[in-house]
Amino acid sequence: MNLNLLTISASMDFWGIAAQASLLIVGFVMLIKGADWFVDGASMIARKFGIPQIVIGLTIVAFGTSAPEAAISITSAVKGSAGLAIGNILGSNIMNIFLILGLCALFTPLAVQKNTLYIEIPFVIVISSALMVMGVVGKQLGWIDGLILWLLFIIFFVYLIILSKKGKGAMQELEENNSDTQDSQENKNEKKSVAIAKMLGKLAVGIALVILGSQAVVNGAKTIASGFGMSESLIGLTIVAFGTSLPELVTSMSAAKKGEADLAIGNIVGSNIFNILFVLGTSSLISSIAFDTDWVSGFMIDNIVAIAAAAVLFLCIFLTKDKKLKRIGGITMLALYAGYFGWIVAKDFIW
Repeated sequence: MNLNLLTISASMDFWGIAAQASLLIVGFVMLIKGADWFVDGASMIARKFGIPQIVIGLTIVAFGTSAPEAAISITSAVKGSAGLAIGNILGSNIMNIFLILGLCALFTPLAVQKNTLYIEIPFVIVISSALMVMGVVGKQLGWIDGLILWLLFIIFFVYLIILSKKGKGAMQELEENNSDTQDSQENKNEKKSVAIAKMLGKLAVGIALVILGSQAVVNGAKTIASGFGMSESLIGLTIVAFGTSLPELVTSMSAAKKGEADLAIGNIVGSNIFNILFVLGTSSLISSIAFDTDWVSGFMIDNIVAIAAAAVLFLCIFLTKDKKLKRIGGITMLALYAGYFGWIVAKDFIW
């Protein structure tokens, strides 16, 4: 009798794992195809409206690919799962720089614009440091912290608007100098309408596939991992962080492959800014999030690594003559991520 029950239970576990593994595969397929369309749509919009690729990467692509982090962290905050909410954001931000940009740099050197190197990357360091100060001082992220993070988000958004206007003006001047079309105004408007509809459609379908695929991967991976007794913070820093960073990974790899370096870098930097300011800012406005400051079981080491990741990215680019993230920089970041990953796994199972 007991043997039969064990056999049935084992059978159910096998089929359950098989179902989750299938979900993972479907999720990956959706992510890859969705990211490909997403990058195409974003690039087309950038060229059509004269918006610099870096701005598209820092806004539409970054916000879109950060949607999974937003959904999971805000939901976790409402449900009181602080470990998952903060762990997801810190884990994703570390993974975005060390793993994703590290992998992209292995395939092709990534050129970085001056404003990204001297303004946006340092801004990531500043807000990551501010997050740690808030956590240490208040032992939690409350509504005041949420307001501060949202104020910084608004300031950053205003900066992007100014950046966009400058780029648009330059592009319009270039188009006027090179314009020699003989089409009537009516034909121009019709073609423009069709082109815009195609771009927006591609962008919408792409982001939908990216988000749905990400959720499928996260749900499948989390269900499998929880069966091995992993803690909430470890799941947040690894499985969930990886799952929610998959859109950034696939999108940035696709952008790098297509030679859209600004889109690849902008996507990662913008996502990290969006994750801290919008996602954690909104989450802490909805519900206070406990911030464990213990050096072993808490988020101190993870927050420090998140700050260090942005600093390492800055140095890997700044120290090159042509201001590019090259293969040696990518190898360095991947090695650092391997060390960090070993630490978070060891602390969960040993301590």
